[in-house]
Amino acid sequence: MDYFPIFLDLKQKTCLVVGGGEVALRKASILAQSGAKVKVVSPTLSEGFDRLEVEHVAERFSAQHLDGMTLAIAATDDREVNVEVSRLARERNIPVNVVDNPDLCSFVMPSILDRSPLMVAFSTGGASPVLARLLRARFESLIPEGYGRLASFAARFREKVKQKISSPSERRIFWEDVFEGKIAEKVLLGDEKRAEAMLEEGLQEGAIHQGEVYLVGAGPGDPDLLTFRALRLMHKADVVLYDNLVSKPILEMTRRDATRIYVGKKKSDHAMPQEEINEFLVRLAKEGKRVLRLKGGDPFIFGRGGEEIETLSARGVTFQVVPGITAAAGVASYAGIPLTHRDHAQSCVFVTGHLKDGSMDLDWEMLARPRQTVVVYMGLTGLEVLCSKLIEHGLPESTPAAVVQQGTTRNQKVLTGTLANLYRIAMDAKLTPPTLIIVGGVVSLREKLAWFEPN
Repeated sequence: MDYFPIFLDLKQKTCLVVGGGEVALRKASILAQSGAKVKVVSPTLSEGFDRLEVEHVAERFSAQHLDGMTLAIAATDDREVNVEVSRLARERNIPVNVVDNPDLCSFVMPSILDRSPLMVAFSTGGASPVLARLLRARFESLIPEGYGRLASFAARFREKVKQKISSPSERRIFWEDVFEGKIAEKVLLGDEKRAEAMLEEGLQEGAIHQGEVYLVGAGPGDPDLLTFRALRLMHKADVVLYDNLVSKPILEMTRRDATRIYVGKKKSDHAMPQEEINEFLVRLAKEGKRVLRLKGGDPFIFGRGGEEIETLSARGVTFQVVPGITAAAGVASYAGIPLTHRDHAQSCVFVTGHLKDGSMDLDWEMLARPRQTVVVYMGLTGLEVLCSKLIEHGLPESTPAAVVQQGTTRNQKVLTGTLANLYRIAMDAKLTPPTLIIVGGVVSLREKLAWFEPN
């Protein structure tokens, strides 16, 4: 290791910052947040220092300013001053950091992800601070604010658990079950009172681990559109039941050692009937498994999520529901088609295009109203019927329409036309599901609003 990673307790310790500019302000702020007494040496201070509780010494730096310091930071644009601070601090064995000068530092300032009392520090040893900040930003999505509460919650019960469970290995298993189970979820959701009761009960009965189902919306395809909570649950599930519309990159983001079971549905090809899926979820949860039910888009918009949790509720199985970006919102956005627009549409209607008895069972008069957007899920097979029925019920043949294949992914394909010719355009292109159909004046905006260029 180039540097030894260490966390210092600076509460009520006096720390020196040399410099009065914006960089010095940032360093002084971080020290103040850690509870340090901050002394700032600089003839003048930039705007913002007045919001910090610091001792200002309006002088140029000299050796005496290091007396009694726990650490020192030089943040001036004067190389000679920075070198002097570094030299004198090292002579006194005071840890010193000189901003943007690794060769003058005895320690480096990491990029910090603060989830107090949980702290994560990222450092490249001064090689690339920007890269460290980028990595911190990535981990912010993996470690939500609630993990600080979870660490504080665990600290309150640490001694009680130690007294109740003497074996270190058994305590480790106990805490793993807490952090990976419903108790942690209660804390992360802000229900610490219930979490405390559950932990106390678990200590008495010696049973924490229970099954649960996570009904999670995976969004329209792009992994970047997953919610933080969805990603967190994807990483903790023991079993994953996934649909046909869940993209492979998203599936690969689930826990690697989890059991993955395909239960998706394609036209005339159901891997598992819905009733069997419902019962399967119950059985797995009753076995103590954490079950991820992963669905494309949003589980409550044409996803049969309501049917599944009805069964879970009736059978006493605990569950959570995590909404996802539904295909209409995600795909339309990536296609450059706003679903509403003051000049074109004041309302938007979502319908499913599944055929019934050879015809589309839809409220055509409602769908054919002017100045609204109609979004049709799973409508490729019935596209010809859709277009003709909308024309038959009053929409002009010239009404703009689009069909989008594999929206939000690198395989996205967007075809635009009108109700009169969209079916022919789609057939000529030999499109295959999954697709989304958008009808209305907003489609005409795609030409100037398209922004996503798939690879």
